[in-house]
Amino acid sequence: MIPTLVFTNASVLTMDPETPRATAVAVSGDRIVAVGSDAEITALAGPDTRRIDADGQTLLPGFVESHVHLFMGGYNETVIRADRVSGLEALRTAVKHYAEAHPDLTLLLGQGADYAILGPDRPLDRHTLDELCPDRPLAIMAYDFHTAWANTAALEAAGLLEGRDLPRGNEVVMGTDGKATGELHEKLAMLPILDLRNLGGRESLGMSGIEPPVPPTEKERQEDRETLKVGLRHAAQRGITSMHNMDGNRYMLEVLREIEDEGDLISRVRVPFHLTAEMELSELDRASAMTRDFVGDTLCCGFVKIFLDGVIASGTAVMIDPYANRPGHRGDMLFTREDFIAAAVEIDRRGMQIAIHAIGDAAVRLALDGYEAAAKANGPRDRRHRIEHVEMLHPDDLGRFAELGVVASMQPPHAPVREDETTTGIGTDRAGMAYAWRTIADTGATVAFSSDWPIVPISPLAGIQAAMTRQNWAEGLPDQRLDLHDVLAAYTRNGAYVGYAEDLTGMIRPGMKADLALLSDNIETTQADRIGALEVDLTLFDGRVTHER
Repeated sequence: MIPTLVFTNASVLTMDPETPRATAVAVSGDRIVAVGSDAEITALAGPDTRRIDADGQTLLPGFVESHVHLFMGGYNETVIRADRVSGLEALRTAVKHYAEAHPDLTLLLGQGADYAILGPDRPLDRHTLDELCPDRPLAIMAYDFHTAWANTAALEAAGLLEGRDLPRGNEVVMGTDGKATGELHEKLAMLPILDLRNLGGRESLGMSGIEPPVPPTEKERQEDRETLKVGLRHAAQRGITSMHNMDGNRYMLEVLREIEDEGDLISRVRVPFHLTAEMELSELDRASAMTRDFVGDTLCCGFVKIFLDGVIASGTAVMIDPYANRPGHRGDMLFTREDFIAAAVEIDRRGMQIAIHAIGDAAVRLALDGYEAAAKANGPRDRRHRIEHVEMLHPDDLGRFAELGVVASMQPPHAPVREDETTTGIGTDRAGMAYAWRTIADTGATVAFSSDWPIVPISPLAGIQAAMTRQNWAEGLPDQRLDLHDVLAAYTRNGAYVGYAEDLTGMIRPGMKADLALLSDNIETTQADRIGALEVDLTLFDGRVTHER
């Protein structure tokens, strides 16, 4: 078989423990057909074979983004980019320019704001936002999507100014004047604001596990296809060839299948069913149907996403012991223990994987309890259940990841490097078990890395640098840095494993899919604090060039 493409003179890091290194790779169609020396691979090439002399650059398996929000990431490029703003005047300018450019929008929306966007001692509230925009509804989302701030016009239009009773873990924060302050915690508090939009909105439905209430028109479906394509191209430019989406519904799968039919699905994408605390377990019939109907190598379902808690910065992550900066406050679980255990057992009985958002140590413990209960109820099988984020962990639960075969799906760029609203909530006594990816990996548990885009930029190279150069925010904390090859495994081989795709991708081995990323330099000779500045020169997905710099 004559290759269609060969790489020679490369520093090939195969991520294959049996043959970890090579200098050349041959690709034919959508498969890797040979891995070896320059002489061996050059001898296979024919007159029509494309030849790439890598000049010593690193060739890796395509990166696996194990936790991402593709639809929202693409949509995020169209709103007020609050992640690029610091200070009141800069925010005023951003809102003014966006409002002038979008006179017909019924909600002005910003995304990506730091909790201290106005400074460490000035929280956002409706009064500040009223100064910026008094006459049109305006809302600014925090970078983690667990808090939003709305002006008075938005609160009035959404019926939230006088407050609202919401299920546990969701909150319209009230002021001493009996009116909403403008701060909103978790999705059920934010959805009435987001529902004000007259454009879009379908990109966030997957966070609630619901389908569009009105069937989208063909024009709207085309808009959504284009939004998703923006996200797919954005990922391909960063060497990503596989993504595990962390919000989903059938509509998202259908739109991605339409993109696939057009030949433009340039990544493997897994999309979950999102189960919320308000749903009956009979709703899992929809998850089973999605899993049955979407089973391809490129597009599939096969898992259920669940939120157990929120985030530390807003006090909505659930802790075993009270927050260090809020005496007596532990946060509220989004599910009761009984309801969650029942859900975990039922999902597992149906043969699907489970991915649980759990940030506080109490939420992580409950997630592990659910997985243990599922294993006892349903017997042995290859589960690969996962916990997303694991930002806090109690020492008593450390060994349970490896014992239960649970994957820790973590995001190196999320770890604080200085004192902030997150570290003050954690406090000093338990800081040693915060963002403890090396501690978890040292137990033999599988750790997969990702970005959680659009919460932080989607860049495996930036994540690799963050995992290798982690600086603690306080003295005396354990060293959580990992070496290069362990981090690369967490972004490739381990990600493929947790996605049940280890026979397709995640390693450079003959017979595997031709999912590859060629870097702009040799990553092993690049200083760790410069890895994030490397570029991806070429991305190959299924043997197709999806990005070339």
